[in-house]
Amino acid sequence: MLRVVAGRHRGRRLAAPPGETTRPTSDRVRQAVFDMLWHAPWAGREAVEDVRVLDAFAGSGAMGLEALSRGASHASFLEQDRVALAVLRQNVSALGEEARCSVLVGDVLRPRAAPTPCGLVFLDPPYGRELVPKAVVALAAAGWIAPDALLVAEVGREETLEVPGFAAVAEREHGAARVVFLRAASPAAGLAARPAQTADAE
Repeated sequence: MLRVVAGRHRGRRLAAPPGETTRPTSDRVRQAVFDMLWHAPWAGREAVEDVRVLDAFAGSGAMGLEALSRGASHASFLEQDRVALAVLRQNVSALGEEARCSVLVGDVLRPRAAPTPCGLVFLDPPYGRELVPKAVVALAAAGWIAPDALLVAEVGREETLEVPGFAAVAEREHGAARVVFLRAASPAAGLAARPAQTADAE
């Protein structure tokens, strides 16, 4: 059973889809991700608080719901698996967050047009299929990614990740997974010359 780690819903349980099709991000990894967002010089509380969030390949919705618990203004969830969608809606309802959530049925690689761009985007697709770059291109074309958005992508530990137009500002390894934080690779943002921060596997 998953739990919300911190914020207004701290300790509340979240259901996870059964089987191996969906791989929810563990409480421990979510804690590490949000600790980095909270304290890193390239992010900070303003990267989450009052920000619109997109949780792509949403599964249980744990990442987007964690962001809402920590002060995000709204979360949109993109998911196409029917079983995962039922669990996701159950989690949104259990937290009473229907008013601040949009659960959208569809393929992340062919998304509908966004009503408003999002400043924080979580991407956790199946490993080993190089889906993150394709998803970012599709989401950007549909207006989901704000110009100054921060992307948080979870990929396999040995998986290479190159996203056109974005540069890694940090990454962490957690078991078989690697979490990479990316921002638009604009010289004005100073990302082109800034090396990614790494940490040992946990």
